[in-house]
Amino acid sequence: MTTICDSAAAAVAGIEDGATVLIGGFGLAGMPIRLIDALIDQGATDLTVVSNNAGNGDTGLAALLAKGRVRKMICSFPRQSDSHVFDGLYREGRIELELVPQGNLAERMRAAGAGIGAFFCPTGVGTPLAEGKETREIDGRTYVLEYPIKGDVALIGGHRADRMGNVVYRKTARNFGPVMATAAATTIVQVREVVEVGELDPEAVVTPGIYVDRVVAV
Repeated sequence: MTTICDSAAAAVAGIEDGATVLIGGFGLAGMPIRLIDALIDQGATDLTVVSNNAGNGDTGLAALLAKGRVRKMICSFPRQSDSHVFDGLYREGRIELELVPQGNLAERMRAAGAGIGAFFCPTGVGTPLAEGKETREIDGRTYVLEYPIKGDVALIGGHRADRMGNVVYRKTARNFGPVMATAAATTIVQVREVVEVGELDPEAVVTPGIYVDRVVAV
């Protein structure tokens, strides 16, 4: 059953040190900044964070990194023009990095949500990203074995939710939210507003409430 939280602080309560946290967003689009700020205040540390990027500027995920709370990043784009926080930490040896091609990142989380034990994918074959991984030839093409990425917690930025936890997104802010919601033991969503059951068009619901544990309007 979905809990409607009174504050972002209440929504992130209980996230433990050492947790694997899936954080939605494509750059800043869809990033749950208020939940991340609340996580910074909450104090959990030694985190493994899974996200498309490794932070932008000094806000959101970058602020969490700057506080030294993240032990390891699993992402597709660790470096951009404004990813100076991660870049500095990595060069100083203060953070680990697992680089995952973007499609593989999404599919590994989707596999976790679907209960798939592992899958073979052609992306990364013949590159350093495939080193040490099992490969197999299927129909004359080489594939590399990839395993699901499961999260203890997912922090997601939605647009609107109802009191049952059904979530709709706004345009490109949809990005990684739907797959992350299915891949985490606890899914926490920030939205602009929470409406009564029946006010959302069922055909527009992207993440059903069965995947959502906590919602907060910010």
